[in-house]
Amino acid sequence: MAHAYYHALSSAKKWGGTAEDFLPLHAWMDESKMLEADFRHRVLRHHAEGIFMMERRFGQTIAISTGRKVPVRLIGEQHVIEDLGFIPSLSDWVRCIRPQPWMGRSRHAQRQAEPAAAP
Repeated sequence: MAHAYYHALSSAKKWGGTAEDFLPLHAWMDESKMLEADFRHRVLRHHAEGIFMMERRFGQTIAISTGRKVPVRLIGEQHVIEDLGFIPSLSDWVRCIRPQPWMGRSRHAQRQAEPAAAP
């Protein structure tokens, strides 16, 4: 799925209501595209914790236009499975990052803040 609207259409087909009922949730899941315009944006929310973050933001259920309540977690799971085929953990994503020297330079900041603590 390339766009949040198509995820929303899929949700409406699965649970009833309209795409507009689900669009805010799917748009939130893909909001990270403003930071990274390709598939790498998914590292921020397309994982198990991201689904729970969606639930914290939108509540445990949403009431769709038919009056039916739909669990938000199921909507998040549907989105991630449609994009990735399964629900990864954040550590599944992080394991794929190739460490670079600049990523671990926090020790320099500590030395500047506390010169006496430097070895």
